[in-house]
Amino acid sequence: MDITQARTFLAVLETGSFLHAAARVNVAQSTVSTRIKALEEALGQELFIRNRAGASPTQVGREFARHAAAIVRMWDQAKLTLALPPEQKKRLTVGGQPSLWDGFLLKWLPWMHKHAPEVAIRAQMMASSQMLTQQLLDGLIDFAVLYRPTARPGLIIRQIFEEQLVLVSSDLATSQLDEESYVFVDWGPEFQADHALNFPGMATPALNLNVGTLGISFLLENHAAGYFPLRIAAPFLQNGELRRIPNTPVFTYPVYGTYPEDHDNELIKTVFRGLNHLTSRTIPH
Repeated sequence: MDITQARTFLAVLETGSFLHAAARVNVAQSTVSTRIKALEEALGQELFIRNRAGASPTQVGREFARHAAAIVRMWDQAKLTLALPPEQKKRLTVGGQPSLWDGFLLKWLPWMHKHAPEVAIRAQMMASSQMLTQQLLDGLIDFAVLYRPTARPGLIIRQIFEEQLVLVSSDLATSQLDEESYVFVDWGPEFQADHALNFPGMATPALNLNVGTLGISFLLENHAAGYFPLRIAAPFLQNGELRRIPNTPVFTYPVYGTYPEDHDNELIKTVFRGLNHLTSRTIPH
């Protein structure tokens, strides 16, 4: 199997069609068919079921997907590593959930640039902890920062800090939750589930924001309430622009760093040194 076959396989898998895959990889449809046929012959297995609607993967095809993705990723990483400037010797792909990039991992990036300039970093954001864990297993990322990692063979999980999401309001005269002014700020699947469990009778909020900490700006300009990480809300609580609404649930999520057990130990030590340094300065105690 060559790398073009792996890329073509993934294109068919993602588009569900040999025709659409041909457009993606910029070749004729017949070339796509030839590559997939050669790949199936090499593996001795049928990878797709062809029909008028397109192409759907067989069970073997679905199982082969992660191997193909890992092969493409390793090839791309090898090319990128060879193309690194002389001063950069290592590459690290980091994934994190949106609320953890906001106000935390984005501050960690310049720390790494200063203290580990030999490391080239690629940053990715994903809402689902399950997706991040799978990307680690597939070798698509090297390190993940997330709320609820899934324990899997080959992965090491270490806690970094505890995140608290608290209900805050810019209406300083209120001491209770007003559903009409409540804004649902989407912090990911875990928060969605916990929110539904704790507020089963709440009507669907009129405003749903998927903008992370940018939602603070909305609260500051309007009389509204919403859930935010305490580390983000703390400065506004201290200067009196926001207030916490008492007697409301606090959602606590341990934050973890997760990485493959066979990764570069010295690099991992540097990563955690930066994360721990940032935690001591940005997380309220």
